[in-house]
Amino acid sequence: MDDYRTINRAFWDNRVETHAASAFYDMQAFRAGADSLQWIENEWLGSVAGLDLLHLQCHFGQDTLSLARRGARLTGVDLSPKAITTARELASELALDAEFICCDVFETLTHLTRCYDVVFTSYGVTGWLPELAPWAKVVAGALKPGGRFLIVEFHPLVWIFDDGFRQITYSYFNR
Repeated sequence: MDDYRTINRAFWDNRVETHAASAFYDMQAFRAGADSLQWIENEWLGSVAGLDLLHLQCHFGQDTLSLARRGARLTGVDLSPKAITTARELASELALDAEFICCDVFETLTHLTRCYDVVFTSYGVTGWLPELAPWAKVVAGALKPGGRFLIVEFHPLVWIFDDGFRQITYSYFNR
């Protein structure tokens, strides 16, 4: 498990700068007030004003901060120190109130001081997990009674293509 964590952390540390500079994340528009969430998250989350919201695997916090702009009390969690540093800097720059915790997602509960109305995670999160059951226990353990969990995720088919989505490179069945 330690090799998995080390490799995964290094992978995401190496992506932060590239992602933050990419057109996909469009940081200029985000800094100007654009919302990074897609229609599906907006529709399913509804109003989050006044809610305690935990964003697991938050990367460098764009979606986390989009939710903070709507009045939620946010905690974002990611295993990448570079991502969390970038998220904290962005929150400070934009004067948005959000807490960011750097830890392995499986260790999240040991870092939390409260439970949440909503636990949220999205796009490309489950494919990096060696096991779903311990992750699900984190989700359940972080929720207030009656709280909601929202996951928006890619279909696993996306992982069979090369980086340019031009050809099938990997087996769907991991063989």
